[in-house]
Amino acid sequence: MINCLFFGDSITYGEYDGVLGGWTDILKRYFHSRFINENIEELNVFNLGIGGETTDGLVKRFSTEAAARTSPDQNLIFFAYGANDVALKEGYRMVDPEKLRVNLQEVIEQAKKITSYLYIISILPVASAIDGITVPSGKQRSNQAIAEYNKLLQEFATQNGIVFVDLYNLFFAEKDVFLSGDGVHPNDRGYQFISEHIKPLIEKFL
Repeated sequence: MINCLFFGDSITYGEYDGVLGGWTDILKRYFHSRFINENIEELNVFNLGIGGETTDGLVKRFSTEAAARTSPDQNLIFFAYGANDVALKEGYRMVDPEKLRVNLQEVIEQAKKITSYLYIISILPVASAIDGITVPSGKQRSNQAIAEYNKLLQEFATQNGIVFVDLYNLFFAEKDVFLSGDGVHPNDRGYQFISEHIKPLIEKFL
């Protein structure tokens, strides 16, 4: 039995997708269907996304959440953070780059005791209409800052022997097609796109 744990924020949770329920739910249905119809190894998908969460929140809950959901056989753990960390609120980053690195280091050290199959997913771009604009929630995000945080995430992944999944560059050209009206969360097409790029990382274990 394989357990896939997906930690993240509202994009992992699937917010703004009233059709498919987000990319983790798409994967859950896909692998469950294959298990029933093709008799593949059982694979459980755990959506551990919480809206608005930063890596500060991840540090607080990782060990408890992971301990309750790990398989004695095989575990894959995905981290999709940064969309809130990178946001400016009242002139300050919600989580500055150095604190982001410290938070991830703490969690990754715990995660490596569970499995060697760890993945960090890049932050997605925001839509052109809100790039550098303060939105009603009081948060401001820019693709320049997101690119800088993604560089940090990629370097961190390399230094720690973790797979970095670069969705930012895959998403960027079509960002205004794949993002919902709020300019931050994907729409159903965007979530489908994400699921198609995560799926092969899991399928190779079947």
